[in-house]
Amino acid sequence: MAEVINDLLGKPGLKIYQDFEMFNFSLDSILLANFVTLKKNDKMIVDLGTGNAPIPLYMSLNTNATIYGFEIQKKSYDLAMKSVKINNREGQIKIINDDIKNASSILGKYKADVVTSNPPFFKYIEGQSHINKNDEKTIARHEVLITLDEILCEASNLLKNGGTFAMVHRPDRLLDIITGCKKYRLEPKRLRFVYPKENQECNHILIECRKDGLPGGLKILPPLIIHTSDNVHTQEVIRIYNNED
Repeated sequence: MAEVINDLLGKPGLKIYQDFEMFNFSLDSILLANFVTLKKNDKMIVDLGTGNAPIPLYMSLNTNATIYGFEIQKKSYDLAMKSVKINNREGQIKIINDDIKNASSILGKYKADVVTSNPPFFKYIEGQSHINKNDEKTIARHEVLITLDEILCEASNLLKNGGTFAMVHRPDRLLDIITGCKKYRLEPKRLRFVYPKENQECNHILIECRKDGLPGGLKILPPLIIHTSDNVHTQEVIRIYNNED
């Protein structure tokens, strides 16, 4: 393993264990952890497919709720456990080495206030010659072990009535996402499009839903631009990294 310790954020100074031979946390996770609505009275938060725990770690700066992270891959789970420990978050963040599809069976149905997920983005098609379905990076990126539909189903099973579900994904899956959310009683309420630069195509979306929310009322937020024309992070992204907004 090519294991290293990196800074997760700016000013707060969180650390995170990573292995460069595996799928490492990306800006996607930080954007999601910043985007999701957290309330003072939240008691339970669940992150599905937590990897090495960047989302729980970031959220722990902004909530006192207990945060559960589900991660099926043992190597990622081990890194997550180390990351939680080095930041002294063992009392708040609980990492579970199990299948996402078992989350509501383990934690109980309809108990979570918030569920988040930075899931595999790409559909897995049997027979794709360039894909090794047992590879850690493939499992993180492709729907080998779990599908979008199964993640949405489990999120709904976990959430209380009125609970919040938030996810980062790709814009080409938006119709699948909205259709699936409605199927599992997750009503879309906030949507933000993310762009690498101005005048470039959107490459990510952030979406937030309310469990059993009334139909309609979807808010389209201002676009989030990641880089300036000089290839440096925009001021908004820097504020997100520093947990300032």
